[in-house]
Amino acid sequence: MKRRRTSGTISVLAGLLGLLAAVFIGCCSCWGVFDKLVPSSKGTPTPARSQATLRLAYSPEKEPLINELVTGFNALGLTTPDGQPMTVETVQLEPDVMIQGALAGDFQAMTPDSSIWLDQLDRAWQEQTGSESPLVGQTERYAISPIVIAMWADVAQSMGYPAQPVGWLDILARAQSDPNFGWSHPSTTTASGLLATLAEFYAGAGKTRGLTEEDVQRQATLDYVAAIEKTVRHYGEGEWALVQRLLSGGRGDLDAFICQEQLVIYYNQQAGASGGPTLVAVYPKEGSLWEDHPLALLETPDLTANQRLVFGRFVEYLQSPETQKRVLTHGYRPTDLSIPLSGPDSPFSSAYGVDPTQPQTALQVPGPAVVQVVQDVWWYTKRHTNVYLVVDTSGSMEGEKLESAQEALRIFVEQIKGDLERVGLIEFASEVYDVVEMDELGKNREALMEGIDGLWAGGDTALLDGVQVAYDRLQKRGDTERINAIVVMTDGLENNSSIDLYDLIAEIEEKNAQGVPVVVFCIAYGDDADMDTLRAIAEASGGDVRRGDPETIRQLYKILSTYF
Repeated sequence: MKRRRTSGTISVLAGLLGLLAAVFIGCCSCWGVFDKLVPSSKGTPTPARSQATLRLAYSPEKEPLINELVTGFNALGLTTPDGQPMTVETVQLEPDVMIQGALAGDFQAMTPDSSIWLDQLDRAWQEQTGSESPLVGQTERYAISPIVIAMWADVAQSMGYPAQPVGWLDILARAQSDPNFGWSHPSTTTASGLLATLAEFYAGAGKTRGLTEEDVQRQATLDYVAAIEKTVRHYGEGEWALVQRLLSGGRGDLDAFICQEQLVIYYNQQAGASGGPTLVAVYPKEGSLWEDHPLALLETPDLTANQRLVFGRFVEYLQSPETQKRVLTHGYRPTDLSIPLSGPDSPFSSAYGVDPTQPQTALQVPGPAVVQVVQDVWWYTKRHTNVYLVVDTSGSMEGEKLESAQEALRIFVEQIKGDLERVGLIEFASEVYDVVEMDELGKNREALMEGIDGLWAGGDTALLDGVQVAYDRLQKRGDTERINAIVVMTDGLENNSSIDLYDLIAEIEEKNAQGVPVVVFCIAYGDDADMDTLRAIAEASGGDVRRGDPETIRQLYKILSTYF
């Protein structure tokens, strides 16, 4: 059924999609870290800003380690020759947000999870300024961690690990033979996702060093990677956010996922206290790439001599034997090779699911041009998606909410690379209305944009019916080759559906187990949204729910864009 706009209702048009844009607009690139550039308050004092205060941006997975190290450094009470206290203050950012902050001059140093971001930052800096001089200055490393396939211990044992080595083709064979086997890795907008994808391309090319653009564009290599990628259950959030979800929500539907080795140790340390399931780090037999956690000074125009001095002292502190031992206790491999990975305080043992003698083969990070090609072609080798956008256009969405949400939906559609993803648009108010039939974006991208422009608000809220219509259509399509997902956007309470919540949940749980798995994401706008209902719908499908407030804009857009 199509919903038609009547005269006099154009102003109503502004309601629903408002907060979706509020949720997506500030982002350009799964759930997690806010994009506000505010100092971390956990374990790190925030000193008064001075020319001897070094502002340091760090990636989320290092929060426990960075808080301890920065607190320890600040406690030393070091001063500059002119008597100013040497201090480091921190801000936690995802690496892609970190790049934007660095370009804006928001901090003087950064420690992302991988050096691949430093190359991207310098390229962006030179494009922005026209300067041939790099922004990234002195760079040091203080912690490293290989990329692994994290598996639940029973799954690893069923695949013969560790007695038998496991590689990418073993993952492919298991996924093809066992329809219940679920594994994931983040998209190539994350370090772990990109490094794992590079490892797949290396394996497909039969090399361990010197991967070239010709290698990654060769049809045999593309076919190899595409076969593996098409068995991924879903992409989505980064490694840190996923591990946090596993700790809080349990094992879920995943048997394996990509992350750095340190997070296997971290998970087992945290879950061990509660007797939860244990993870095992599987090191791909074809070889592994590493997250190298660089610490880089940014040569910004306003960098002071004292800040440069603080950076140097902080590097000395990080590389000192005592600090390197603290790095070890957090599950990272220290860069000081004289520090053994074994010992009474070391977590590098089978008790924490890792093997300090692995990986046997270290792959070489290819040049920036090859990395860029891999990021680009991944959108075509990845597993594709069927997604319904299910939008609340009831009367409560009238006004600014709808206007901003319409803008966000436009950005969302524009950000999907390629034309192979299938997207459909459904709205619900007193009834459920078709707006745009699901089809490949190469065929309906223009219609989606027109449908978004034509949304208007009015009526009651048939939320559950809207979800059921989209869900039933995905089940009837029966497409197990693609990721199937629903994004639900609402600001109100269910009040007009023919199905009740319990029947909808039962349908999702039964058909997800026996039919086509469909993941439901719910975005709640405003204080009136029924979070309990939305959470129940999302969790029944293995999805998630978040409030559509400005603080979650970047991360919400990021996870949805990596799925779609």
